[in-house]
Amino acid sequence: KAHGKSTRESNKAVVSTQSTGEVETILVPVVATLSECSVDPEYRAAICEGGIIQYLSKFLESENQELVSHCAKAIFHCAEDVLTRTLIRQHHGLEPLVRLIKFTENVYMLEGVTGAIWKVAIDRENCETFKNLKLCESLVPLLHNQPEEVMINVAGSIAECAKIPENIEQIRKAGGLTYLVNLLSGTNPTLLINVAHALGKCATEPDSATIIDKYDGVRLLWSLLKSPNPQVQSSAAWAICPCIDNNKDAGEMVRSLVGGLELIVSLLKSDNREVLASICSAVANIAKDEQNLAVLTDHGVVPILSKLVVAHANDDYVRGHIADAIGRCCIWGNNRKEFGARDVVKPLVKYLKSKDTFVYKAAAMALFHLSLEPENCVVMHENHAKQWLVNMVGDDDWKLQEAAAGCIANIRHLALANDIHRSQAR
Repeated sequence: KAHGKSTRESNKAVVSTQSTGEVETILVPVVATLSECSVDPEYRAAICEGGIIQYLSKFLESENQELVSHCAKAIFHCAEDVLTRTLIRQHHGLEPLVRLIKFTENVYMLEGVTGAIWKVAIDRENCETFKNLKLCESLVPLLHNQPEEVMINVAGSIAECAKIPENIEQIRKAGGLTYLVNLLSGTNPTLLINVAHALGKCATEPDSATIIDKYDGVRLLWSLLKSPNPQVQSSAAWAICPCIDNNKDAGEMVRSLVGGLELIVSLLKSDNREVLASICSAVANIAKDEQNLAVLTDHGVVPILSKLVVAHANDDYVRGHIADAIGRCCIWGNNRKEFGARDVVKPLVKYLKSKDTFVYKAAAMALFHLSLEPENCVVMHENHAKQWLVNMVGDDDWKLQEAAAGCIANIRHLALANDIHRSQAR
């Protein structure tokens, strides 16, 4: 690091000369050193800029398993960076990684290889390659009877590969969902996080969501909400959302979880923004069922969301999900009126000014539902909501068009009613 460019060039020279046939006993410690140093972001940049990635990809073809192990570990660390993931694909490093999975007797190498696959799979284009190589079929058997570190990497790999629908099908047909659900009974936080991510991605496919529920996956995910680890809580909540969204009997499924809705509402008081975002998203999905929305209301979801809409007024990541939850919760009873009484409308109008698409869409949807209460229309009019909503009427999203137009219409109807009332009073 201290010598900058000269250090990178010397590293590249050492690695490249060894690749032309010098003794592997020297090459192994060199790559091992690179693997250890690649934990540091600055050193990762030096490895990438120094052209070393192409040699690491090439050495994956070596018959020396110790050398392969160090190469895989170095790739695992370096593939945190976008450029490195691209270079590994360009230098044909993906194919040997898939072939190396079969060497299950070498646990150290298997840990490195599965870790490297996990990180390079972050790129969708790499996932497409893995799809064609049927990687997921080879990964599924590694979800049991393996050391935790290997299963952590495998679950992470599956979570990333599940961005591609065909990969989800491979996982499902190979029996991967059952293995993943079984792992939810563990205690390792990192493993639980990766497994929850994997199940959440797979649950975007209705057939997979049904299997996850069948094997008690939803109940086990819900139990993770009690974890003291915020990352475990949020990953479980994110996974629960598609499980609800893609289940035909979602309402009954949620009601069968004793104390489940009370737990969800209590987590809205969390100080962790990731937990808040994921739980608000869960609330929005749960609230699609009127009976469950009634229970959420009884547990005080309206006053808590009303506080959050102000407390996170400048955080786009959280406030989009807050607005979404408020919009969904408006459907029941007097919730619209109560939200208005708790001064939710004014900050939601400000949400319309956000440059984040999800935030202003969620805010427009929420304001439409709130505009069905006349007093809320008054606040919208006073805070000039119409000038922002008018622009959204021409949006490509027809749902946003309808929400914005409906909100404007409700504000206008109230204004006309007031005008008529005034003229009659005269």
